[in-house]
Amino acid sequence: MEVDQHGQPLARYARNKVRTSRYTLLTFLPKNLFEQFHRIANIYFLALVIFQLFPVFGAASASTAALPILFILIVTAIKDGVEDYRRAKLDEEVNTSAVTRLGQWHNVNQPLDPRPWYQRLLRINAPGKVTKGVQKLREKEAGEGMRIVLSKGGEGDRVSMSTMDPNESTLSLGKPSGAGGRHLEDIASIDSHTYPPGLPPAAEVGSWGQTKSFSAYQQSIPSRSSLGVIDWKRRTSGTARWERTLWKKLEVGDIVLLRENEQVPADVVILSTSGPDGICYLETKNLDGETNLKPRKALNATSSIASEEDLEKSSFILESEPPHQNLYLYSGVLRYTDPANGDSRKEGITINKLLRGCTVWNTAWIIGLVVFTGPDTKIYLNGGITPSKQSKIAKETNFNVIVNFAFLLIICTLSAVIYGVLDGESNTSVKIYEPGVDPTSSSVLNALVTFVSCLIAFQNIVPVSLFISIEIVKTIQAYFIAQDVDMYYKPFDTSCVPKNWGISDDLGQIEYVFSDKTGTLTQNVMEFQKCSIHGVVYGEGVTEAQRGAATRQGRGDTVEPEELARKLAQLKDTMVATLAKLFKNRYAQIDKLTLVSPKLAEDITDRTSEQAGHITAFFRALAVCHTVLADKPRQAEKPWYLDYKAESPDEAALVGAARDVGFPFVGKSKDAIDIEVMGQPERYTLLKTLEFNSTRKRMSVIVRTPDGRIVLYCKGADSVVYERLSASVDPALKEKTTKDMDMFANGGLRTLCIAYRVLTEDQFLMWVRTFDAASAATENREEEVEKAASNIEQELLLLGATALEDKLQEGVPDAIETLHRAGIKLWILTGDKLQTAIEIGFSCNLLKQDMEIMILSCDNPEGTRAQIEAGLNKIASVLGPPSLDPRKRGFVPGAQAAFAVVIDGETLRYALTPDLKPLFLNLGTQCETVVCCRVSPAQKALTVKLVKEGRKAMTLSIGDSANDVAMIQEANVGCGLLGHEGSQAAMSADYAFGQFRFPTKLLLVHGRWSYQRIADMHSNFFYKNVIWTLAMFWYLIFCYFDATYLYDYSFILLYNLIFTSLPVIVLGAFDQDINAKAALAFPELYIRGIRGLEYTRIKFWSYMLDGLYQSAVVFFIPYLVWSLGLPTSWNGKGIDSLADFGTTVGIAAIFAANTYRATTPPLIPVGSSEMVDLHADLSPHPSYYSSSDIPIPSPIPPSLYRFADGEVGERQPRRSSSRGASSSPTSIPPLPTVGEAFEMQVRPSHSQTHSRSGSQGFRQHVPAYSSEDALPSPFEAVSGDEARPESWIGGRAL
Repeated sequence: MEVDQHGQPLARYARNKVRTSRYTLLTFLPKNLFEQFHRIANIYFLALVIFQLFPVFGAASASTAALPILFILIVTAIKDGVEDYRRAKLDEEVNTSAVTRLGQWHNVNQPLDPRPWYQRLLRINAPGKVTKGVQKLREKEAGEGMRIVLSKGGEGDRVSMSTMDPNESTLSLGKPSGAGGRHLEDIASIDSHTYPPGLPPAAEVGSWGQTKSFSAYQQSIPSRSSLGVIDWKRRTSGTARWERTLWKKLEVGDIVLLRENEQVPADVVILSTSGPDGICYLETKNLDGETNLKPRKALNATSSIASEEDLEKSSFILESEPPHQNLYLYSGVLRYTDPANGDSRKEGITINKLLRGCTVWNTAWIIGLVVFTGPDTKIYLNGGITPSKQSKIAKETNFNVIVNFAFLLIICTLSAVIYGVLDGESNTSVKIYEPGVDPTSSSVLNALVTFVSCLIAFQNIVPVSLFISIEIVKTIQAYFIAQDVDMYYKPFDTSCVPKNWGISDDLGQIEYVFSDKTGTLTQNVMEFQKCSIHGVVYGEGVTEAQRGAATRQGRGDTVEPEELARKLAQLKDTMVATLAKLFKNRYAQIDKLTLVSPKLAEDITDRTSEQAGHITAFFRALAVCHTVLADKPRQAEKPWYLDYKAESPDEAALVGAARDVGFPFVGKSKDAIDIEVMGQPERYTLLKTLEFNSTRKRMSVIVRTPDGRIVLYCKGADSVVYERLSASVDPALKEKTTKDMDMFANGGLRTLCIAYRVLTEDQFLMWVRTFDAASAATENREEEVEKAASNIEQELLLLGATALEDKLQEGVPDAIETLHRAGIKLWILTGDKLQTAIEIGFSCNLLKQDMEIMILSCDNPEGTRAQIEAGLNKIASVLGPPSLDPRKRGFVPGAQAAFAVVIDGETLRYALTPDLKPLFLNLGTQCETVVCCRVSPAQKALTVKLVKEGRKAMTLSIGDSANDVAMIQEANVGCGLLGHEGSQAAMSADYAFGQFRFPTKLLLVHGRWSYQRIADMHSNFFYKNVIWTLAMFWYLIFCYFDATYLYDYSFILLYNLIFTSLPVIVLGAFDQDINAKAALAFPELYIRGIRGLEYTRIKFWSYMLDGLYQSAVVFFIPYLVWSLGLPTSWNGKGIDSLADFGTTVGIAAIFAANTYRATTPPLIPVGSSEMVDLHADLSPHPSYYSSSDIPIPSPIPPSLYRFADGEVGERQPRRSSSRGASSSPTSIPPLPTVGEAFEMQVRPSHSQTHSRSGSQGFRQHVPAYSSEDALPSPFEAVSGDEARPESWIGGRAL
């Protein structure tokens, strides 16, 4: 360690205090103003205010002119301040959380006086002084009686508690345990917070000593011999004490004590644990989203530390790598001197680490060394900066603002040039009647002054209030989304949570949805359904995928869910009764038994058969080969009830199935595994555990059996286990087991192979030396350990295979069908096997029987290219060449041949290379469904990026775990599910909810509404500003272009701020074309958003031109009235002043802007005579068709009608003069047969009103009808394909 001349360490480390807020009290005002003036519009209006300080430009009052910009700045600052205050509050909650640290002990990694210079200058926070925050914490815990004194005792001892003096800095007393005189159980905590704060607690945790029986925790009494880093000959002061402090007070090099259910305050290397084997368990939900327990092991050299005295007598150096983001890699070396002989020793550090945000479980206490603090911890390095997402309309708005600004410069320049030319003329009336009005004698300078004056006068054409109005509207929209009870999920007590309020309109334009499968489409709750043992298949359960396949094959009547459940219940009773005759299974949980097989019970009962031995060996392997923890949460009430806590749902399901069949895993100690085999207890000595990871795809344990043999049990993916099987395994058995696994996969089940190997003593001893050497290596440790593990996992003997089902979430098939009907294409990115993914796809309506499914599976780039090109040729031969026209985005289900692609991970790796990427993009985007199997998190993000950037398409990603965060952040809209895999995905998402089915309403209702509202709001904003500004421009023609104000100046300032702000905000927040039920009943309406038809450049220019026309109306009609009429009021007084005329024009412009959307006639109920008479002329519903003729199928082809004589024919192009039944249609398109009421717009094409589109006149109302309502006989509609002409394709009459 490098030190300065005073012996103080040179290295300085980050504090453990973290801050995610952007501001402090001192920096808020300058920093917020700096950020707000990054917006060009704010700079523009600030410049206008500065110009108006000079009287030469003719402004009435600079203070009045500053009101709009001040209002916007203040409102935005308040909003930013409130948001940042909430972040700061959460930061403070984290930073002031309690932790136990070793006190009255010098940390050599920190200087004696670590204060910054200004604190030393002000003489505050002196080293060693107990701060107010720490003192308040200790007073709180002591005052609530939370200091618990625990005496070391055996089973059944009572826990004694006492309250300590709150002013003391130590937290110990009780029976001595070494020179320090304290037990680790003497430290108290009241923490029950979650990390980050605000999330629901993972479990109800009370104060220490209240919910846990600490009498069962055995304190390790330190030995007086030299153990690892402890040197008992070393003299110490003996003053070190455990003390309570705050998270933010921790420094690198501190020693911390963590207790069960506490969260880890910093990145910590484990020195010692309460377990005699040095193992501890933690939950990493806050870090990577996984809720399963993960084991960690203390360093061998420090595992004997058990008290403050041990720590004082320890001496070592930890060489650590610098901070980095990888959650699963850490490399360090512990160097120390052996106290016995003075030799230098070292030990490698890899997984011996706890990361900030993890929670300690099933471990009494942990002593750790802080290595990374605050912003250097992995949770903050991985948090990074959430990508800033801007909606599609917001990006287009920037262009429109620039266009308006350019238009402003043009009219200002035009006015200035004309004024300059006119001002340069001599002998004009101005020289006579208005002498001295020019600011200077130079025509050029006067023109420049006029230019600036026009900028001030025409300032409203650049809608500065648009941005704040949009924020208000999107806040209201986010509130509506959050309050939607249809998206509330009771099991998690959560509704849809909008986290990014600025992209709600993007929800109405999504073309591609990318989704994870496990935990997103499925429940991530595994059920052991089937197994194959020595070539014999057991399990009578029918999976959802099998039921879907039976339905597709026309055998749906054989698998009715009620009948199936009844038969399975009978079979389960038979199986349980058979097993009960053989032995008593005290630990069985019959209600959780999912492996239903009477044949299994019969075979295991027949002790004379070889199959009984194979079954016993198979389930014994399941009971032994795992890392599960067995807990008895209600031992007093239910002594035989076992609750398994596993690293994965798969492991819990396997061990649970073994328990229910008669092979329960009872518990695990330091080096023993206790199980029961058909009622008889067995104890296995655990020798080594080779853990599972995504690279190995297998896990193994080496145990010594009760008869003294050494056996290796292994379970893993079939491809990995099969290549390690012994040559002596019967080929017929291998073939039969392979066929069984294929059958399981075809049923949508997840498969694992189970195998074993018997080792000799010499084989094990030779291997364990190699493995220990690899584990202690300081370089390439992971590679060496994997190599050593692979050496022993050879010559395996096959026991059989397991099959687990991950059931679909409620409503998934209907949700996918609805999204398909909306024209949205779905891409599923999963880690399952190819065949399993296909069957799951069929069961959830992702894949359909009428789809042409192309399977891409190849192990080289050339083959991948050939398969992709073959797929493209196949699609081209049916659909023709692909179209990149944005107006043809989306698809109409059933309108043309449907294709789907299923691709495995290896092939996808080649497909994403630069050479093949364009080909794969063309292939995938022409398919309605794409299923990617065996994909990594990085491939998920690359796939989303490929489609988003390659097709400029709007994408949405849905995931539920940490490995989905990359694709969630890559998509235009990211959605996270709150579920069994934790909250990491939800924390990183733009929208968080509880179930996959909720995005249907989020997109089809809220998204569609938001898109239409924001689109209309933007257009109306530009329209109303053009009316106002150009009316002033017309006035300049009559006043020498000298920038004279037509309106009172307060009108100019308050036009956008007050006079016209509310109507457009109400439009953007509340407008509906149809209600929610109708939007869900007709998902096809959503395709307008996919094609971006609600907000286009043409629409923008049409609004601008309409504003130009309206400005001429509101100016020249009053002008003609004043010019041609008598400008006199009703009382005879003259109203010929500019104020009178300008106010009239201004009020007219305000009314024109505010009533632009409110000029439609009242709604007319369907069935009235007016409706019947008009209906012959009605154009198809505009939601179904637009000017670009969108081919969206409706309940009946809108161009076909049934006439009174029963004939079906084309709708007449125009209304006939005769009302005869043979020439005039008398029926209307039928009401959609949905079970609940809805509304629909009907607009006549012939009505020209004050609307922007001539074809969209007044609204008419369709009343509520239920499915039981019968329409009158003249209104009978064509149903299904009845009388449909051949020219009808995709809902469009050709």
